[in-house]
Amino acid sequence: MINYIWFGLIFLGTVVSLFTGKGGDISSTIVNSADSTVKLILSLVGIMCFWCGVMKVAEKSGLTEKLAKLMKPVLKLLFKEASKDEKALGAIVMNLTANMMGLSNAATPFGIKAMEEMDRLNPNKDRASDDMALFLVMNAACIQLVPSTIISIRAACNSSNPGIIILPAIISTATASIVGILCCKILQKYF
Repeated sequence: MINYIWFGLIFLGTVVSLFTGKGGDISSTIVNSADSTVKLILSLVGIMCFWCGVMKVAEKSGLTEKLAKLMKPVLKLLFKEASKDEKALGAIVMNLTANMMGLSNAATPFGIKAMEEMDRLNPNKDRASDDMALFLVMNAACIQLVPSTIISIRAACNSSNPGIIILPAIISTATASIVGILCCKILQKYF
């Protein structure tokens, strides 16, 4: 459906531009925006490589493992069934820890593994369990201790202080996580 909407917008924009005599302006805008997009992506790739390296150092130094140990007791309270299974809880912990540290590439395989493990524990295979729904919410609203993607974008756009976003990101993602967890726990009672 979204493909039809985009096609309609582009088609209507082209038709209107031809009737109003602005076709040349649109062509030059497309070329200029493509040029600036390529420049942004190239600068973003370099900065992302730097942050991925920093996060790998954090991972190799054991910082992510220490964070995982701190999270385990809290997660045992939140997850009813998954907390009884060490494989499922381990994958959940590693996914959330990797996301907190900005290691989204490393978090994805752990997230898939966590869902597979929770599906193994799920008695009703036709629908997601409460633990699976809670994990999706926690994964989507994960607390970002180092928002490396946003810092990279800000640096690529020549921000004078790209790292100033760290404290607001921690506050906003922590708030989103708490609200999401509370909503899940309340809705679990009714659905």
